Amino acid sequence: MADPTAQDVQTFISQGLPCSHLEVEGDGRHFFATIVSTEFEGRSRIQRHQRVYAALGDRMREQIHALSMKTLTPSEFAAVGAAAARHHA
Repeated sequence: MADPTAQDVQTFISQGLPCSHLEVEGDGRHFFATIVSTEFEGRSRIQRHQRVYAALGDRMREQIHALSMKTLTPSEFAAVGAAAARHHA
């Protein structure tokens, strides 16, 4: 199975999680995603990450070696600004 591209990972996430903004960067094994979804409202950081992992399903174990992510609600994304949200923190 070929390593997924950043676009593949973006598609996988968007198919399982409604996102108002989604950006994925990566090299085929390691990825960084900025994910903005109303589903993150009222959830802890861990719960948000678990929601993304659920959207990825078996792909997280089988195809994606590492995924770092910034998970934000739409209001959090608006507050920090799109440019600031892209920084790997």
